[in-house]
Amino acid sequence: MPSEQGKDPASLAALDVRQALVLTIDGPTASGKGTIAQRVAQALGFYYLDSGALYRVTALAATRAGVNLDDAPAIAAIGAHLPVRFEPDGRVLLAGDDVSDAIRTEQAGQAASRVAVHPALRDALLALQRGFQHVPGLVADGRDMGTVVFPQAALKVFLTATPESRADRRYKQLIEKGISANLMALLQDLQQRDARDQSRAVAPLKPAQGAYVLDSTGLDVDQTVEQVLNRWAARR
Repeated sequence: MPSEQGKDPASLAALDVRQALVLTIDGPTASGKGTIAQRVAQALGFYYLDSGALYRVTALAATRAGVNLDDAPAIAAIGAHLPVRFEPDGRVLLAGDDVSDAIRTEQAGQAASRVAVHPALRDALLALQRGFQHVPGLVADGRDMGTVVFPQAALKVFLTATPESRADRRYKQLIEKGISANLMALLQDLQQRDARDQSRAVAPLKPAQGAYVLDSTGLDVDQTVEQVLNRWAARR
């Protein structure tokens, strides 16, 4: 193999991207894709990208700046210069401020869904997301990882579950954190988000071509992770 010494950084980055494997996990809100993606990344020794966090951070940055979430040009400008950093310990920093908890609230999720409909923002974040692709590989979760961001992925998973199951999971998560919640309100919110994500003009939520559609309604986390890893081994 030729030595990489003496090559410019851009050439090395391009080589890194070409050799890096990618596994994408897309799915609707509260399908558990984040938890599953993290576990799969740990099992494979891959990097991990939570693309949804980028939209949540963008929405939070916009809110803090007093920008209307429906102002597409202004939102895109924020996304294009987003001072976000993901720490190895799982923390998410916005301009040095730890926003890990702030971006995980139900309100933050609703705000992220609103800004995600802007094509200009999706374009602005595209290069940022692809920059996470490094050797040996990347597990990326979101809503358009397999359809738009990483269409060349070695395996594309579409993780889903019934709205009732997803609402129940979210309800239990919130209660465990000491946050009051209403199950019916959560279910209604999930259904509204599904409709918005599936009907948007750009990168609508849907399984990528050739994706492995996995319904986790009757599965726990370990069983779901095992299904994904088995499919990965079979595809390899």
